[in-house]
Amino acid sequence: MNTTVTDPPQDTHAHRDDQYHGNPQDRDALAGFRSMPHNLDAEKALLGAILVNNRAYEQVAEFLKPEHFAVEQHAKVFQAAEKLIDHGQIADPVTLKRFFENENSLSEIGGPAYLTDLAASAVTVINTREYGRIVYDLYLKRELINLGEDVVNGAYGGEVDETASDQIERAEQALYDLATSGNYEGGFQDFRSSVIAAINTAEAAHKRDGGLAGVATDFLDLDALLGGLHSSDLVILAGRPSMGKTALATNIAFNVAHNYSRSQGAEGAVVGFFSLEMSAEQLASRILSEQAELSSDRIRKGLLENEEFIKLVGASNTLHDIPLFIDDTPALTVSALRTRARRLKRRHNLGLIVIDYLQLVSGSANSRNDGRVQEVSEITRGLKTLAKELEVPVLALSQLSRTVEQRDPPRPQLADLRESGSIEQDADVVMFIYREEYYMERKKPSRRADEDEGKLVERLERWESALQDVHQVAEVIVAKQRHGPIGNVPMHFNGAFTRFGNLSKDHPYRQRFHGD
Repeated sequence: MNTTVTDPPQDTHAHRDDQYHGNPQDRDALAGFRSMPHNLDAEKALLGAILVNNRAYEQVAEFLKPEHFAVEQHAKVFQAAEKLIDHGQIADPVTLKRFFENENSLSEIGGPAYLTDLAASAVTVINTREYGRIVYDLYLKRELINLGEDVVNGAYGGEVDETASDQIERAEQALYDLATSGNYEGGFQDFRSSVIAAINTAEAAHKRDGGLAGVATDFLDLDALLGGLHSSDLVILAGRPSMGKTALATNIAFNVAHNYSRSQGAEGAVVGFFSLEMSAEQLASRILSEQAELSSDRIRKGLLENEEFIKLVGASNTLHDIPLFIDDTPALTVSALRTRARRLKRRHNLGLIVIDYLQLVSGSANSRNDGRVQEVSEITRGLKTLAKELEVPVLALSQLSRTVEQRDPPRPQLADLRESGSIEQDADVVMFIYREEYYMERKKPSRRADEDEGKLVERLERWESALQDVHQVAEVIVAKQRHGPIGNVPMHFNGAFTRFGNLSKDHPYRQRFHGD
């Protein structure tokens, strides 16, 4: 927050008691007054350096903005210098005097004498960045004070439908935005540093079984094609309803978390699962069904025999320490999702994020007003930013449009993604699930008009043979991979246990993709 003064004082603190000779009670009240953090000398020295040598501006231009100055006059001088320098002109007391005269605001910054005074306060170009950091750091402290006041006022008041958890998430988001609004540690790095980082990644892949640089999913053919799920990647897993999107995502999440638990963190990763469609209990039931190899339908309906229930309880005991965290809050916004993911990263070293599913995430109010396409664009950009920020892979599920079922065979393509422009653009990997068995089951022949029994039987036999060829198999189509090849991955799928697995090498379905 800028403060208007005609001639900024040098003393940045409240007057001392020995400088005040009034009533003792007034003196005590004044002693308790705290001014907002600021350093006028640093601001003057920084502006003076820029006016004397415009190269000093390059040292702070990346992170320092006019609003970061405590004094309004200084903010206006910096903004004017910024405008002149960006247009290739010289910014010094003479050119700034002419600039403010044209703006009819010379008196607002203290006149030409104050510009000269600023130039006289200059530091060397070498020290400019350090002075800029001081100014920016004090700005952050002032904003923290303002943020704290907003939090307190919001807690005292607040809307009727606004819970304390909502206020906490908003405060966390505001804190994060403040922390990242002017990060002066970023920017270019020399190519040597980039090469060293690339070699370290390659070394990690070389040392790991299977040559994986990313998080292993335990699906061998998929890991071979992708090299695992890579840090900072946004991975989209899409499919029509009943294809098994949630099942595959749940299997991957469990495998990754189980590997982390089994190897004491040497392999796998801590998983955060945002389940916007299913409850945490339903998701846990799926995992139990998979691990105990019991029908999820029979578990849900209470049809288990005593021996089966004992088996279910035994499987649950082995899952207690799996680092899989589930958030089943419906209609989460991107902002809330990012806040919760950052919190999990800070507390439990999060290594993989799964979101089921993308279309159930809410954008900001502004993006919703601009239409669904704009809202999805904001969501996908937010998820990609989250992956880069936390340096973890983000696996987001997505629905496909009905157009895929108008083709024969109904194999999904990139164009079938709902609002596909932003999803396809922001994603590093796009995968589709395709189960031919699902569509084949719905093509059971029925008797045609004037068709004899023999013809119908013949067609039924051909249908049953074709159905048997695709029984309990699925296909993961990698349609986009930014850093690798695309391809098709055959997999085993057991619908009763909602479980995907590796398809045996001698399976006939595998011959479509491999000659081995």
